[in-house]
Amino acid sequence: MKNKNYKAHLALLGANTIYGGNFLIAKGLMPNYLQPSALVLLRVAGAGLLFWVVKLFVKEKIEKKDVLLLAFCGLFGVSANMLFFFYGLSLTSPIDASIIMTSTPVIVLILSALILKEKITRNKYIGIFIGGIGAVILILYGKTGEGTSSVIGNLFVFFNATSYGLYLVLVKPLMKKYKALTVISWIFMFGLVFTIPFGIGDLSTTDFSTFTTGAYLAIAYVVIGTTFLTYLFNIYALNYVSPSVNGSYIYLQPVVSFTMVSVLAYFFDNTIYAQDISMVKILSCILVITGVYLISRKKSLSFKRL
Repeated sequence: MKNKNYKAHLALLGANTIYGGNFLIAKGLMPNYLQPSALVLLRVAGAGLLFWVVKLFVKEKIEKKDVLLLAFCGLFGVSANMLFFFYGLSLTSPIDASIIMTSTPVIVLILSALILKEKITRNKYIGIFIGGIGAVILILYGKTGEGTSSVIGNLFVFFNATSYGLYLVLVKPLMKKYKALTVISWIFMFGLVFTIPFGIGDLSTTDFSTFTTGAYLAIAYVVIGTTFLTYLFNIYALNYVSPSVNGSYIYLQPVVSFTMVSVLAYFFDNTIYAQDISMVKILSCILVITGVYLISRKKSLSFKRL
């Protein structure tokens, strides 16, 4: 079991490192090449196909009573999650998006307490409060921030984090009952059904003749890396760790995002992204990560009387 826990943590590390690069890579595709809904449809259809191809080697049926829960997981974990994220990312800074996404563990903790009846300790209450302050500061800062910040975009990314947090909680019972590949394949099938009405129009009007090699490579990164591998890694990890532990790894994403934006800004003289780095965002990031750290601690903080 210890070896499997080790592999689960490696899977979470890999997933969130890959996803950290997605903020900048995916933003480069929108709206120059694709509208957000068209990119989401390509992402869901492409990754879903890969999951079902692999599932051909896994013979497992699902019970009829679990179909509705799988559908909800497809709605919140794939369709709503991705649509909110890509629309939000197209409107705001990659750094803002990556920091706001780190509020997911806070959301997971609250939803786990409501749905799975997980106990919230004093330590976790403090973490929720501190992390919440950081997220609120950053969302409101989108009104006045320079660079590519946007309050609407930031709100969409927060809705994305909420949707994904709900998905992590809802999918946990299914992971105890079925194999990871079975669950994720059905989730993406339902996710595709919910996504088609939103993305088919924009995808049909996309001019693929304008796509460069770099654009196709970026799409491949989003479909294979950010979607197929990260979802597979995350759902594998849920077999061995709790939803709150899974969500806590998300704090790696702003580190990767900050690094990539900094490289563009200071080594490639990208003036737009240079304005995305500010003390307010760094402070917000520190607050959110501190909150996540407190939430993920196994032992509560002890306060000595003076």
